[in-house]
Amino acid sequence: MSAPGTAEAGHIEQMLRQVAPGRYDAYEALLRALADDTAGRVWMLLWQGTPGLPTAQYGNMQVEGYGYAPCVTSAQELAASGWTRAHEVVAGRDIARTLYPEGWGIWLNPHAPGGGLGIPWPDLRRIATGLDRMPAGPLRISEPAVQIPQFYALLTQNAHRTPAVRSLCRAWVQPALGTPYLAVGLDLYETGAAAVESVREMMRQSVTAVPEGLPVSTVAMADDRDPVAMWLRANTRPFYDRDAHRAAAPAGGYGYPPPAHRL
Repeated sequence: MSAPGTAEAGHIEQMLRQVAPGRYDAYEALLRALADDTAGRVWMLLWQGTPGLPTAQYGNMQVEGYGYAPCVTSAQELAASGWTRAHEVVAGRDIARTLYPEGWGIWLNPHAPGGGLGIPWPDLRRIATGLDRMPAGPLRISEPAVQIPQFYALLTQNAHRTPAVRSLCRAWVQPALGTPYLAVGLDLYETGAAAVESVREMMRQSVTAVPEGLPVSTVAMADDRDPVAMWLRANTRPFYDRDAHRAAAPAGGYGYPPPAHRL
């Protein structure tokens, strides 16, 4: 019988050995192994404190300006690392939920020949929220080249009729694995259940004008940790902007005030 943690560590280490530059399929398999609720485990190295206590602090390392918490993939690797301080064994999905909101990743087996492998925070976010719900990185994001004026016209018309929508942006997203798609960034005044449902209905009505076979997805512009939303905020201007439309509306004619409202 295997010791606790041996089987899952072996699977993660097997996937880790297959990762190489350009092998996005192998890297995705490693993420799936880390996300496995029954098998994915890592040995987090504690710089100070006792496992399970609020005062415990993970180690940290900086690589090319990004922060990572070092960890190892098995008890055997822990012994090989020479780490003499405390550690704690954590499910991959749990450590992902803890670290990604703060912009931290994990670095697997930094003591190993070649320096180990880093899992940056965007991929921890995918592990935490569901690998199939978000595109596989690294992402190539650009302005859309596809010409679909009917869709944009219908979407703009429907957005104007949907009070929850402040503005709309767009991008073309090419995942490392999977089909490229058109991303529509949604900037909303409110995110209550009724508002969200009205926006979903807006999109359901609008995608009828999308050519068959062209995937369309949406992203919340308010999501500070979504890489597509981050790119949109930094690189695009809205193709629909309710506030700008209001500001541009003429108040009167030729310098005269607007006519008084009559009952």
